Amino acid sequence: MSRQDFRVLGVIPARGGSKGIPKKNIRLLHGRPLLSYTAEAALSARLLTRVILSTDDEEIAEVGRRCGLEVPFLRPPELATDGAPTLPVVQHAVRALAQDGGRFDAVCLLQPTNPLRSPGQIDGCIELLVDSGADSVITVLPVPPEYNPHWVYFAESDGTLRLSTGEEAPISRRQDLPPAFHREGSVYVTRTDVIINGNSLYGRRIVGYPADSNSSVNIDAPEDWERAEELLAACAR
Repeated sequence: MSRQDFRVLGVIPARGGSKGIPKKNIRLLHGRPLLSYTAEAALSARLLTRVILSTDDEEIAEVGRRCGLEVPFLRPPELATDGAPTLPVVQHAVRALAQDGGRFDAVCLLQPTNPLRSPGQIDGCIELLVDSGADSVITVLPVPPEYNPHWVYFAESDGTLRLSTGEEAPISRRQDLPPAFHREGSVYVTRTDVIINGNSLYGRRIVGYPADSNSSVNIDAPEDWERAEELLAACAR
């Protein structure tokens, strides 16, 4: 299947409740609602077939509509609690659209709390999913050597330490450490059958798409918000 024939649903989840930063998803970041940055990137991406906002909150829904997003439903309250996992939210969106004939080969999850992604990142992840045949593609950043699994220990109940890899001794030289990565959070693209039938956002075969640490921020706390403001101010100069 060619990239152009590959149908991808963009899902932007934005619930109403936010304890750390009240009304986070619609709070103004550098003069614009936080949600608007993700909406703009998604609507500018070439390879997203359709982009929707999944929210339980009518105020967020209205902001999303003003940003050009489609809001085909309001998310059920049980999928908008503090402890609600992301997977059921995505599954709900896929199933809700399927009732009206919407069929997609993959879903691209775009969290508003990562506002600095580009349309090119979204398209790059989709292209990599198609070309690699992977179950999912996620944006990643390299793990610093001191946090590499071959140098990380877990504490046992008796206070002794064990390497996270299960090996008896750590790799001694930094140069010999294998590359390690962590989720960056800006883009997740997963095949629909993996989401629905495999009950997973990742599947068995995951491929990483390198992100830029200099323009990456995940807003979870006030200090993250401040960093995002600084990065956007720097871009505006």
